[in-house]
Amino acid sequence: MTHSHDEDPACEVAHSDPPKTETGRTLVAVFASPMAGHLLRFGAELGFRPVLLEPDPGRALDGFPAVSEPGDFLDGTADVVLTDHHREEIGPVLRDLLKSPARWIGIMGSPRHTGPHVQALTELGVPPEEIARVHRPVGLNIGSRTPAEIALATLAGLIADRNGRPGGFHF
Repeated sequence: MTHSHDEDPACEVAHSDPPKTETGRTLVAVFASPMAGHLLRFGAELGFRPVLLEPDPGRALDGFPAVSEPGDFLDGTADVVLTDHHREEIGPVLRDLLKSPARWIGIMGSPRHTGPHVQALTELGVPPEEIARVHRPVGLNIGSRTPAEIALATLAGLIADRNGRPGGFHF
């Protein structure tokens, strides 16, 4: 049996080098970290506009100039991922992000523990319904262990969300 890839758009993609597709979405990685580097590189390849938000001007990532404060990039197209849950600035940074029109905000971390952002935001007077907007954990449950795997799982979850899909192998 012969198969023509002209009949199946997914097959066409597999057999050619499709043009890079701009998704109209912005991917904001907060805090310069190994995971942020993978997230921004993979995100750019997937059509996201990558932005590194790093409040500490002494930290940076090769290839991604950092902005130190929230700006116009935090619009209704922005998916925001805090890539380090140990930073002292988590509370103030998340409080400010929650005031933005960003469409999705998440922070990496294990679902087995309450995230440190909850207490930090509570102490800053952020209402519980706003704290609940912060997604945790981020990404699909694929057993990620390395920064690259966590970035991949996170982007897979964002792509599933962008496409209105639950993620995983349920079609």
